[in-house]
Amino acid sequence: MSVTVTHSHNGSVATWWLDRPSARNAMNLEMWEELARLSESVHANSNVRVVVVRGQGEHFSGGADIASLGTTLAADINGSRYREVNAKAETSLIELPVPTIAAIDGFCVGGGVQIAICCDIRVATPRAQFGVTPARLGISYPATGIQRLVNVVGLAWASELLLTGDIVDVERARRMNLVNDVVESLDDHLAGLIDVLLSRSSFTQASVKAILAAIEAGRDVTELGRRLEVASLHSGDLDEGLAAFAQKRPPNFGDTRRDTL
Repeated sequence: MSVTVTHSHNGSVATWWLDRPSARNAMNLEMWEELARLSESVHANSNVRVVVVRGQGEHFSGGADIASLGTTLAADINGSRYREVNAKAETSLIELPVPTIAAIDGFCVGGGVQIAICCDIRVATPRAQFGVTPARLGISYPATGIQRLVNVVGLAWASELLLTGDIVDVERARRMNLVNDVVESLDDHLAGLIDVLLSRSSFTQASVKAILAAIEAGRDVTELGRRLEVASLHSGDLDEGLAAFAQKRPPNFGDTRRDTL
């Protein structure tokens, strides 16, 4: 395992650290397995309200650990399961019922971009660099990863990134919508962003995440939307939100649990 976890805000914020700084946090099979396991643990722990993904050291992630993976990077054959585990981890991250933030410094390449675009919000430092580089390796990029990249940046930008394999700076990445904000201090920006997220309704956030995950998977959201609308009447957050509006004060949603969905 090369993913470590820290907690803050009385356990309501979990930070997952990609933790192989000597290898630029390159992703191996065990790291993808750990990301999937951590995602599943959040579903079972409704105290966690926000997940942040970061890289230890100077980089977010330099991509797949090509040296150790070899041809297993390209396809699941002869018992290889790298692609399967990779896909499961990404789906698990997307389906988390809480807001997720990718905090990016240094290189964010290949698998690093895959992780980042599975997160809801991406913030980066001015020195961050991005690339999706299968054309440098001669592999077929996962179709779901291509679809997700198109969903995030659009067909034209996705085509350029994938066909050239070029590394782009953070300002170009922001124009592509790969990045929401460019900030000098990740810690300072995260502190403010996390405070905002924790002050909002966890029921609303979880219901939005459920709908977004369904859209990502190409499912019709009509019935899900109706079910969540009815569930909102019983969550407790609606009563507090309406009372706060009437009393002209900020809402205090407290620790209302998202398992009312």
